[in-house]
Amino acid sequence: MGEVDVRAVAKIARITLTDEEAEAFARDIDEIKKIFDEIDRIEVSEEPAFQPIEVKNRTREDVAKKGFSIEEAFSNTGHREENYFRGPKV
Repeated sequence: MGEVDVRAVAKIARITLTDEEAEAFARDIDEIKKIFDEIDRIEVSEEPAFQPIEVKNRTREDVAKKGFSIEEAFSNTGHREENYFRGPKV
């Protein structure tokens, strides 16, 4: 990516760059591109693994159990309005 491309991207992003900044960004982007090109040249014989270790979901059956009564649920709060918790306005 050259300095002209950097300036075009900066214009789209509405960023003002000095000549030195545009040159520096162009050099940095070229260095980053070289690193990615090196990574692309690495030979791999296997498909990339999604997970390095096998992950197995452990599930359980849903079991209904008795919850709190309304009074128990509101026993430790000062933010109650009728049968609802009252939170800050957003």
